[in-house]
Order: sequence, then C-alpha cells, then structure tokens
Amino acid sequence: MKQGSERIHKPFYLTRKKRFNLKQGFFLSLIRTFGFAGAIILSIILFFVAYNGISVLSWEFITQSPTEGMTKGGIFPVIVGTILLTFFCMAAVIPIGVTTAIFLSEYSKPGLLLNMVMMSIYTLSGVPSVVFGLFGLAVFVVAFQFGMSLLAGSLTLAIMVLPYIISTSEEAIKAVPYSFREASLACGATKWQTIRKVVLPTAMPGILTGVILGTAKVSGETAPIMFTAAAFFTPGVPKSLFEPIMALPYHIYVLATAGTHIEETRPIQYGTALTLIVLVLGMNLLGIILRSRQRKKRAW
Repeated sequence: MKQGSERIHKPFYLTRKKRFNLKQGFFLSLIRTFGFAGAIILSIILFFVAYNGISVLSWEFITQSPTEGMTKGGIFPVIVGTILLTFFCMAAVIPIGVTTAIFLSEYSKPGLLLNMVMMSIYTLSGVPSVVFGLFGLAVFVVAFQFGMSLLAGSLTLAIMVLPYIISTSEEAIKAVPYSFREASLACGATKWQTIRKVVLPTAMPGILTGVILGTAKVSGETAPIMFTAAAFFTPGVPKSLFEPIMALPYHIYVLATAGTHIEETRPIQYGTALTLIVLVLGMNLLGIILRSRQRKKRAW
C-alpha cells in the first residue's frame, strides 16, 4: 500500500516541480530581456548624444565663457554653477536627512506622530519637481528675500531630494544587524556612542549609495532652479551665495527652446548635454570610490 501511494504522489510532485521550474525560467528570461533592452536603449541615447556633441568638446569649450549670444565660446560658468549648486544642496540635505533617518530608525516609537512623519516623507517623494520650484520661488526667493540666487536654488533642491535621502539612509541604518547594537551596549557604550561608532560606520556604504543617486538626481533637475537660481546669462562665476548662476540643465533648455539661434547652437546643445552626462558620471564614480573604501574599512 505504501509503495502504491508513492507511485501515485511521485508523478504529481515531479509535475508540480517541473511547472515551477518552467515559471521560474520564464520570469528570469523576462527579467533578463527587460534588463538587456534597457541597457540597449541607454547605450543608444549615450551614443547619440556623444556622436553629436563630441566634435564640440575641447579645452576652450570647457574653460571659456559663452560669447556672441551664446552661439560661440564655452560653458565654464555653466559647469561651475552646476557644481556649486549640487555641492551646497548636498551639504544642506545630508546632515538633515541622515539625522532624521537616525531619529526614525533608532529613537522614534510606533504611533500617530511616526505615521504622520512617514506619510509626509512618502508624499513629498512623489511631488513633481516643478511644484518644489514654485515652493522655492514663494518661500526662498520672495518671502526670505534671497532673490534668484545660488542659495535659493540649493535650498529648493535640498527640500526636493530630502525625502529620498531620508528613506535610503533609514533603510541602510535598519539593515545593520541588531546584534551589533547589543554587543556595543554590552561593552558599556551608550546608545549614542553605539550609533556613532558602530551603526553609522556600518550603514555608511548604504547611505553613500543614496547620496550618489541623490546627487545624480539634483544635477539634472531643471524645473526647481528655473524659478529660483538659474539665469539666462551671467558674465562669470558667482562670487556670492546671493547671485544667480548658470546651470547645465537650464542652459540646455535655453539653447534648445528659448534661444534666438536654436539651429546654430545645436552642436553646443549636444556638447553641453554630453558634458552634463560626464559630470554626473564623474560624481557617481567619486561616490562609488568612497563607498568602496568604506566597505573595505569595515571588512578589515
């Protein structure tokens, strides 16, 4: 009777396992196909921009200012403005974002207040960037009287990317095994010492990953700086936080849509777009190197 029962159930088990393997293979193939298609599309876009913009790139194009109605010259003030905007944005958002993540993951207790904070973060992360631009215009430019300036644009971008930094930092901190905290507390360390010397160093690679992605997002935004910081043309690099700036994404927008010589500046448009891509890749590469060093330190 036992052998008969095994003969009855074994084919059914094999059939079920075979169906599972077929489904698993199908979905894995589907994921690989979508991933490969995305890589191909990205490669086509990069090749198109590089093919049309590589002829413009030169030392003069990188180090000179625009001339003759931006139909000639370079984009040096535009590059400097983008770097300054990104730097001051991240300098403002990283301390606030990481501190908030520490509070949410280590000190907050489940309840109405925590639910309201998390709901606010999720809501802000889905708000369109143009809304943040209008908010920055109303608050920083008009109410605080910063005017169209580097400071107003940096703070606007900081508010826009803040929910993302909080979410990624919180997930990185929560991913630290609880046994690390217990071991530190058992050795006599206080909770803050445990967070500062154990939790944060362990979570730093994950936090840096969020910062890298946030930097890339900030560098390519146009709508928030259009209302708060970016100018059509400035004679040089800003000497104060309260001066307007030129930025790569807005410069591309101006040359492609609002300029008086759109077709004449077409090569400069592609050259500026290629410069923005290279700049973002460079920032990401720097962040990846820092993250790799942090992981090696933790491994030792």
